[in-house]
Amino acid sequence: MGPKIGVLLGGRSAEREVSLRTGEAIYQALQATGYDAVKIDVDKNIAENLKNQNIDLAFIALHGKYGEDGTIQGLLEMLDIPYTGSKVLASAIAINKIATKKILLYEGLPTPKFFTITRNEYSNEAAGNISAKIISMGLPVVIKAPTQGSTIGISFLHHQDEISGAIEQAFQYDPTILVEKMVDGIEVTASILGNETPEVLPLIEIFSTTGVYDYTAKYTVGLSNHIIPPRLPDSVQQTIKDLAYKTYLAIGCRGLSRVDFMVDQNGQPYILEINTIPGMTETSLFPDAARAAGIDFETLVAKVVELAMDK
Repeated sequence: MGPKIGVLLGGRSAEREVSLRTGEAIYQALQATGYDAVKIDVDKNIAENLKNQNIDLAFIALHGKYGEDGTIQGLLEMLDIPYTGSKVLASAIAINKIATKKILLYEGLPTPKFFTITRNEYSNEAAGNISAKIISMGLPVVIKAPTQGSTIGISFLHHQDEISGAIEQAFQYDPTILVEKMVDGIEVTASILGNETPEVLPLIEIFSTTGVYDYTAKYTVGLSNHIIPPRLPDSVQQTIKDLAYKTYLAIGCRGLSRVDFMVDQNGQPYILEINTIPGMTETSLFPDAARAAGIDFETLVAKVVELAMDK
């Protein structure tokens, strides 16, 4: 019998439902592979539950706040329980799109032009000034709440009369928000598996039948297509793989992560964000990329466990 694994799922973020699905899929795979696994819903009594369950390893299947942001990782560090995926710092940086972009800029890695707005600036400074700044950046732009995942708190702006509504919506989630130049082109994601010398799995082009890869498209079977390999020249694909690899190491990820890109009409890739706990549901991208590399779901889950045990 191998280690007793606690699958941490649910949680308190806006992405609770997705996490329950990811966690269930991982739990089933662990059991099928012969691991002693137990599901642990991350609620207020999480510290007590973790102690009572007496697990050897936590498989983190949480998305968003309190799961992907370094907080649960910090708790596990304090309880001396090994866990899957990235450590505290990488998790905390990657959950925040602004912090991520600042590191990408420092490393010389391409990310779309952006600026930030704090709630304080927005209330004190005339909203008109900010609108003018957005218009001078050139529409379309994307306004994002930087710590939300699953495209929650994101607006795609094509008209200036949408600006104030989009800003207000993003401020519902975060006190500082991100205004980013929208890259018109192909959305591609790079799944990465490993620790110090990770492997970039086959790339996936995401083609949404609705034209927008939003929450509904993401989690509804048939609304988005995963195209493997992407409809891009080999040289562009290689560039994306190199950038994904560099991003993974720059942020300090471990285990697995997924880097999302937009590739413009000239074939120039831009890094949008990195997900340290990619979805692992039946419609998820990461398992699809692994399958394209000849790694079935159960093997993938076992591999993530091995990487977590690797000191």
